[in-house]
Amino acid sequence: MTAWGPNVTAIPDNRHITLIGAGLAGAVLATLLVQRGWRVDVYEKRGDPRVQGYGGGRSINLALAERGRHALRLAGADDAVMKHAVMMRGRMVHFLDGRTDLQRYGRDDSEVIWSVHRGELNVVLLDIAERAGARLHFDRGLSNVDFDARIAMFTDPRDGSTHQVAFESLVGADGAGSALRSAMTKQVDLGERTESLGHSYKELEIPPARDGSFSIEPNALHIWPRGRYMCIALPNDERTFTVTLFLPNEGDPSFATVRTGHDARALFERDFADALPLIPDLEQDFERNPTGILATLYLDRWHLDGRAVLLGDAAHAMVPFHGQGMNCAFEDCVALAEQLDAQPDRAAAFAAFQADRLPNARAIQQMALENYLEMRDRVDDDDYLLQRALERELAQRHPDRFMPRYAMVTFHRIPYARAFERGRQQRDLLVDLTRGHASLDTLDWNVVDAAVRERLSPLPVDA
Repeated sequence: MTAWGPNVTAIPDNRHITLIGAGLAGAVLATLLVQRGWRVDVYEKRGDPRVQGYGGGRSINLALAERGRHALRLAGADDAVMKHAVMMRGRMVHFLDGRTDLQRYGRDDSEVIWSVHRGELNVVLLDIAERAGARLHFDRGLSNVDFDARIAMFTDPRDGSTHQVAFESLVGADGAGSALRSAMTKQVDLGERTESLGHSYKELEIPPARDGSFSIEPNALHIWPRGRYMCIALPNDERTFTVTLFLPNEGDPSFATVRTGHDARALFERDFADALPLIPDLEQDFERNPTGILATLYLDRWHLDGRAVLLGDAAHAMVPFHGQGMNCAFEDCVALAEQLDAQPDRAAAFAAFQADRLPNARAIQQMALENYLEMRDRVDDDDYLLQRALERELAQRHPDRFMPRYAMVTFHRIPYARAFERGRQQRDLLVDLTRGHASLDTLDWNVVDAAVRERLSPLPVDA
């Protein structure tokens, strides 16, 4: 590796850690570590969004759920974040014929998710991290790492100047395009592979109504499911909605055939007619906003002994269809902070973190892929709706044995891997019990109850 000479920031004591990326996960982890007595430096390739406005990455609205809120509570950030959040009670399904149907996520308003704007959230979390004592360094993009000498090289994108920083350990919270991950792959095989979904997305916007209110029901995630493709809309606290159009990359319709604003209008006139009047700048939004890529990143290894570790999207980027990417990353932050306290050294802490979190990341990645099929192709399907109705009934009749998978993932902190396996068992049961039925009225409830008791063991106490 390159020897970069003496002009290097001095190596601090062994309670120092260097984070790469000042996005959501980086800010939360910085706060959690400072609280535990760590000295934390955070390096971010972009400028400070609190000064120049948010200009980073994807801006799909984020769905904040219990896992994420748990981490925010530990970081002392929940109250500040929730001031910017809008409650979503369920999916408001917009059928092709103009009908709508609210499919609740949970039993009542105690089981909801929250829409938050990525940019607003980042600003709030950076303020909290800085107040806690983390040192934030903006316009510092990681360009090279000498892992033997423990020296990181950063480049200022404004003038190309370089800056050398000594480190004890690097933590990569720098997203799906992680520069730290790229540096680590030069040292060790991480088993990296990326699987494209074959679909992409385009962002649009529903502005407020003329009187300044929301144009459509604010407390819902709106979905226009159309089989191979769909539109969704999430509310913002300024009374707008962020609309996301998801289309295949090939076929008809797809981003290969819908290329211009005119094409987009024609698609909406045909397939999203009730949404079209709500998006006055459809053509301009479509042509101005970039087309986003959807893919899943898998790694077999997340760390390089005690010198570097990855978390969040840098380790396990996923498609956004379960609303768990941020929540999973925040859960990573809590897990890593706890392992750094519990283990005898950093190598042991990073290895224990990977052993705990990698199987859970794989599980939620799979559930996110499954949820895309459900959202675009099943929420208006009769068999699916019947299974959902039975699911709700069984959750009432057998709360000790049956909990919808969505509830396990979203309203509880049951490990993702456990929720995935339990959800598979429950889905098989629902399919078997509803086979040949068009209504719950024709079910034999004695048979149903016996099947639940026979096939589902009691849920763990922490459920």
